[in-house]
Amino acid sequence: MTATRRVVFDFGGVVFRWRPRALVQHVWPHRAETEEQLQQTVQDLFQSYQGDWGRFDQGLISESTLIEDVCARTGWARAEMQQLLDAVPDELIPQPGVVELVVQLKNSGVPLSFLSNMPAPLAALLKRCYPLGDWFETGVFSSDEKLCKPDARIFDRAVQRFHAQAGGCLLVDDHPINVEAARASGWEAILFTSSEALQGQLRERGLL
Repeated sequence: MTATRRVVFDFGGVVFRWRPRALVQHVWPHRAETEEQLQQTVQDLFQSYQGDWGRFDQGLISESTLIEDVCARTGWARAEMQQLLDAVPDELIPQPGVVELVVQLKNSGVPLSFLSNMPAPLAALLKRCYPLGDWFETGVFSSDEKLCKPDARIFDRAVQRFHAQAGGCLLVDDHPINVEAARASGWEAILFTSSEALQGQLRERGLL
């Protein structure tokens, strides 16, 4: 298979750890006492990233507005929502196996970018705490573009930002809906499951 020119990494769940269930279990054990309760809490909080949290990801609302909107919708206390948001940075940490692959790809001369659904405060945190400029040539955060995956427009916007062509981009993402949307926009895409599986898939494409 011909090597793709540019590999584009998702952040949450790929380059950085992101485990909503574990986050809720850790911060709100009283809302995760059964599997059914845990599932409902995660759904009520994140709404499959299509509701309040989705608007937060898109940069359409601030953290304080997110807290107000979620609490108005669910009846949860504002202090509890703040407690959960304060715990997110400890959850969103680099996944060593993926970072190692990023470094290998860069050292092999493969152009690298990122495309991440990420609210502005967390995007700023990642820029401040990690060497994103060393790992990636370019990148797009949803909160900067006011668009989120799987919206087709963000894939079009990304190739403009990357000065690339859709057919020359390979997305690595952990959400099937984003993988499908990327392919519908003319990209190649890999569904991320583990760093070990990704390593094999990149080798199959001649990128490692």
